[in-house]
Amino acid sequence: MSTTTTGLRRAADVAKGDQLPPLTLKVTRRDLIRYSGISSDCNFIHYSDKRAKEAGLPGVIAHGLLTMGMVARIVTDWVGDPAAVIDYQARFGRPVVVPDDEAGTTIDVTAKVGLVNDDGTARVDVYAKCEGQLIFGRCYAIVRLA
Repeated sequence: MSTTTTGLRRAADVAKGDQLPPLTLKVTRRDLIRYSGISSDCNFIHYSDKRAKEAGLPGVIAHGLLTMGMVARIVTDWVGDPAAVIDYQARFGRPVVVPDDEAGTTIDVTAKVGLVNDDGTARVDVYAKCEGQLIFGRCYAIVRLA
């Protein structure tokens, strides 16, 4: 990784099409319980299979913002500083179902540089899959490069 003394990735070393190192994330029911407490989002769909199914879901699902935040790590790790992310957007497409076991579920994340701008910023396109299915319709981050 080519970075400056501030830890930021250098713009001169970034090109459209560059692939970021892939990331595999694990999500368990314990993660959902902890996030529910922190976020005050204690909706039954995040911890009760019965209530999630009554709501028309296949089972307990991860919080969308928890998923979005975890997936962002592929960008923050690559750019070198979380503060370098100046915009991050995702369109939720598919819920992340989390089984009631120790293994939980995994999210496989890949990303590539979609655009490098003359102003020292770049757009990173992010793709997150759970059980082989994309969970976001579109997901990208705009990052400030050194």
